[in-house]
Amino acid sequence: MINIKLKDGSAIQTEAGSRLIDIARSISEGLARNALSASVDGQVRDLTYALYKDSEISFLTFEDEGGRLAYRHTASHVLAQAIKRLYPNTKLAIGPAIADGFYYDVDSDTVFTPDLLEKLEEEMRRIIKDNIPLERFELPREEAIRYMESLNEPYKVELIRDLPEEAAISFYRQGDFTDLCAGPHLMSTGKLKGNALKLTSCTGAYWRGDSKRKMLQRIYGTCFAKKEELDAYLTRIEEAKKRDHRKLGKELGLFVLLDEGPGFPFFLPKGMVLRNTLLEYWHEVHKKYGYVQISTPIILSKDLWLRSGHWEHYKNNMYTTVIDGEDYCIKPMNCPGGMLVYKQELHSYRDLPIRCAELGLVHRHELSGALHGLFRVRCFTQDDAHIFMTRDQIKSEIMGVMRLFDEVYSLFGLKYHIELSTMPEDHIGSEEDWELATKTLAEAAEALGKKFVVNEGDGAFYGPKLDFHLEDCLGRTWQCGTIQLDFQMPERFELEYTGADGMRHRPVMLHRVVLGSIERFIGIITEHFAGAFPLWLSPVQLAVMPITDRTNEYCVGIAKKLEEKGFRVETDLRNEKIGYKIREAQMKKIPYMIIAGDKEAESGAVSVRSRSGGDLGSMPLDELIEKITAERAARSY
Repeated sequence: MINIKLKDGSAIQTEAGSRLIDIARSISEGLARNALSASVDGQVRDLTYALYKDSEISFLTFEDEGGRLAYRHTASHVLAQAIKRLYPNTKLAIGPAIADGFYYDVDSDTVFTPDLLEKLEEEMRRIIKDNIPLERFELPREEAIRYMESLNEPYKVELIRDLPEEAAISFYRQGDFTDLCAGPHLMSTGKLKGNALKLTSCTGAYWRGDSKRKMLQRIYGTCFAKKEELDAYLTRIEEAKKRDHRKLGKELGLFVLLDEGPGFPFFLPKGMVLRNTLLEYWHEVHKKYGYVQISTPIILSKDLWLRSGHWEHYKNNMYTTVIDGEDYCIKPMNCPGGMLVYKQELHSYRDLPIRCAELGLVHRHELSGALHGLFRVRCFTQDDAHIFMTRDQIKSEIMGVMRLFDEVYSLFGLKYHIELSTMPEDHIGSEEDWELATKTLAEAAEALGKKFVVNEGDGAFYGPKLDFHLEDCLGRTWQCGTIQLDFQMPERFELEYTGADGMRHRPVMLHRVVLGSIERFIGIITEHFAGAFPLWLSPVQLAVMPITDRTNEYCVGIAKKLEEKGFRVETDLRNEKIGYKIREAQMKKIPYMIIAGDKEAESGAVSVRSRSGGDLGSMPLDELIEKITAERAARSY
């Protein structure tokens, strides 16, 4: 007998060799029906996996990430089986589960158009209806290669050859189809819901992400445990298309992305108003939290990047140049420049903490296939800060940064969750320093009642970090803010301060960004607000429009008074019908429309329409100014 500890802390005994599905049935038939996979000592396994030693297990449903992974990974195999049935000459590459579904990369003479994706969907539903069991088996390396060669699957052969010599080569068989795969999977295709499955698109993808290799077709799909969940997801996708910041950026005159500068966005006048308004708030909140601002050069000596360790870790993403016969780098981050600023003065413990903020323009060489609007660019502005402090100030400074994050994110109505990323394999510095840094980050978050999940091995090479993943109105998440605790960079740059004991000491440093990248954050809030920015942030806050030419002069006067109060105003004096002007202002997503005809001119009033509230009726201009001044000051959304 072996001992099994369950998720709720209870324990049971079972015979050695018992399968996970049998253990689930022994607990309850409902659990066996709903379980998709199980976590065994922290590793996700198929339900057919047999236990031979004492273990901790947790059964996983679609609500759990491990359950969804097995579910969607199985769907990718069903897709591959459907492809091989309908288009048998197709060569299969890889087909993983991803955050919102799955995909399969294939090499085929057939171009998978939307019509063909529908045919593949129909075949997938037949395979699901047949309820075909999935069976895992292993083969020795050379036998596995011969097996894939016999199936004429060259991409699979290449994958096997690249596996470690000692690796066990595992496969999954489902009826007439077999695929190279590590798993995990569902027990049978019938566990999938055929009416909750959809193939969404087909795009190009280089084999193994290498632009020098063959271009394959990547067929994307998604699937859920219930049809209602699929419908809700597809609705969100359609809404996301309407909110695409690239589309809205062009329509609203905010920014453009041109072939003459791929990955280098051009901000237009209205986009600059939005950007500068955002940065005005950034300056305000940083002053409130005790930051000073610095600026460091874009181009710095290569020796600096060797010293910091960035060259070793980032050289493939760095732009370089030669000046006067010496090697220089265009900075991909601001940290080393911040070190040099600190070293310009002697510091006492009384000076610390020093909070240095920088809106630093950085450049990173991203592959052309990875570029995506403002979300992934080659040139962007980091709203960086480096905080230099004593060891006994670390926890309070981390908590101060988190309070700043709360103030900023709540202003935009963005919720977040936190990940604590720990020491990677390519780290620098002692494990003792890493352990202390990781523990301190966790304690600071806990002191403010913040929950977090641990992301093992994903810290920066110089220190662990707290990553803040923002959630927008569609439930999508975006990694923006980060707090990184660094004992290593001050050591490499020999930073010092004089302590109360009169001796020289090494400061500790926090790296942190709030918005992350100004460009990316603008993309995020453009989609979050669907381009309908709150009044304080809108590039144009009010549109003033006369009903007839007789009130043109009156409307010009209204606009002037609003501008004197600091509002951004457009005056539409075109000889068009008022309904047309209102519709255009709505399309431009202007928060308020001020309409004036003969009646308003005679009474000295204005008729007001709100972008969100519709007709607000007639009111004195001073009353309107009082209302929108309060709204602007509150930065309400």
